[in-house]
Amino acid sequence: MAKATKDVAGEAADTTLPYRVLARKYRPVDFTTLIGQEAMVRTLRNAIATGRIAHAFMLTGVRGVGKTTTARIIARALNCVGPDGKGGPTVDPCGVCDNCKAISEDRHVDVIEMDAASRTGIDDVRELIEGVRYRPVSARYKVYIIDEVHMLSEKAFNALLKTLEEPPPHVKFLFATTEIRKVPVTVLSRCQRFDLKRVPQDVLIAHFAKISETEKVEISPEALALLARAADGSVRDGLSMLDQAIAHGGGVVDAAQVRDMLGLADRSRVLDLFEKVMKGDAQSVVGTLGEMHDSGADPVVILQDLLELTHWVTRLKVAPDAAAGTADSERAQGLAMAAKLTMASLTRAWTLLMKGLQETLTAPSPLRAAEMALIRLCYAADLPSPSDAIKALQNGTLSAGGGAPAPAPRGNGNGGGGGAAARLASQPANAIAPQPAAAQPAPRNFTEVVALFEARREPRLVHHLMHHVHEVRCEPGVIEFRPEPQAPGDLAAKVSALLSQWTGRRWLASVSSAEGKPTLMAQKSAKGDELRSAAENNATVQAILKTFPGAKLETVRRKGEQTSMVAGLGGDEPMADEAPLPEEYPADDGDIPEGEEF
Repeated sequence: MAKATKDVAGEAADTTLPYRVLARKYRPVDFTTLIGQEAMVRTLRNAIATGRIAHAFMLTGVRGVGKTTTARIIARALNCVGPDGKGGPTVDPCGVCDNCKAISEDRHVDVIEMDAASRTGIDDVRELIEGVRYRPVSARYKVYIIDEVHMLSEKAFNALLKTLEEPPPHVKFLFATTEIRKVPVTVLSRCQRFDLKRVPQDVLIAHFAKISETEKVEISPEALALLARAADGSVRDGLSMLDQAIAHGGGVVDAAQVRDMLGLADRSRVLDLFEKVMKGDAQSVVGTLGEMHDSGADPVVILQDLLELTHWVTRLKVAPDAAAGTADSERAQGLAMAAKLTMASLTRAWTLLMKGLQETLTAPSPLRAAEMALIRLCYAADLPSPSDAIKALQNGTLSAGGGAPAPAPRGNGNGGGGGAAARLASQPANAIAPQPAAAQPAPRNFTEVVALFEARREPRLVHHLMHHVHEVRCEPGVIEFRPEPQAPGDLAAKVSALLSQWTGRRWLASVSSAEGKPTLMAQKSAKGDELRSAAENNATVQAILKTFPGAKLETVRRKGEQTSMVAGLGGDEPMADEAPLPEEYPADDGDIPEGEEF
């Protein structure tokens, strides 16, 4: 994370010293060598320069962005006395005074580093609080650096609160954490918080290139880009991978070696795979995925690359300037795909790839899970949106995306996202176009009234009319019924208003105290009992029950009867738009009519 200093360069030249990994060897020693955190550095420099130094700092960010390193730089800045021993706190520690050297070598008695991951209890914090009372031995400030502070127990945090709020003037607290949400708000409110950003890829590339040059390592720009991308904003992770790549290549690093080391797929092959997936060529997709897997690519990484590519192409579609900074060939291919693919297909691809990635991470065979995810995407990639499908069904043609005819199936006879679309498009328009709903005729009896409420999707009212209402009188325009206590008080008003609205004529629904008929549900149950009794007395049914011991008659219904709340109740005459109800179950004559269902 820093350019080589003089002492580090000398150490590198001395072959008698043990090897130090790059992440430690190039660790920043001052604010000038800390990369990617310009906003935080500016704030800290101004605070130290003006003497407005907080008593507690909370440094948060992802792994490897420099939280602990920043804490050590602050400790040096606060305790540096200059080469002559007379200096004060400075934004540029000298690096030669006893305090700077001791802090850099992790041996200063007044700079105490504590790993909260291993010392989480209240006893450890009590020991820390006891030491706070004593003045520093040789430094200006006694500095406590607590790494992974979120690991402290609740009791430990509570014990620290009072000291953290009113510490002695000679004490400074520096906290570092990757899980800021796990730190109690009572602690956060007593600290000055700094959020360390992920280091941008271009900054990482320049930093890794400088270190490679210092280490006399030949590394290609593409390999640097791959390492910076895999580092995901973490300087330490990137330097660890660079260390491994140097060892892997024997001092010469190219992109192919980095891909082999990290299990990455070639970017151009990922682009080709994405294009085949979005075309729906399932056969080619399976073959290409197998080749990439055989060459060392991890199926999980392939899906992650496809997700990243989907996001990139989507950005190009909404903001073409997002292609700046990429290779000419890659930019041209990405812009072409963005122009050709619809937003619906891209968002659908993102959703399916996310689901496929989750399945691949937990599947016993990642390759098979990735194959299934991509095959699923092949079939769904170029399906039209629901609105486009409805319009196409109405017009008799199916358009894909911008209104072009749906493509024919691709690949083999089974693969191709256009397969379903082509089958829909091949059907006659009059066979699939939705027909406008006919006007609902006025109901002529109570059963038809309830059927109308069911057709109009009023399940709550249908339930009350079926279970809690006794019909007294019902004729066109007039309904009189006796409600049970479970029925709502405004049932009559609702029935009257809705029937008047649906039929276009005035309806009057009133409540009566007369006994009335049994509820429709009771009538339906009685008819069902009659059917069951007739079926149980049927000779064929008895023979079946005797042949299969333990079998029982579950359901009995007439042939053609619909699964409706009012099915089987009938009325005086069937409604105009309904098929006539089948005849009653015939008297037992020792035989069951063909097609009768039980």
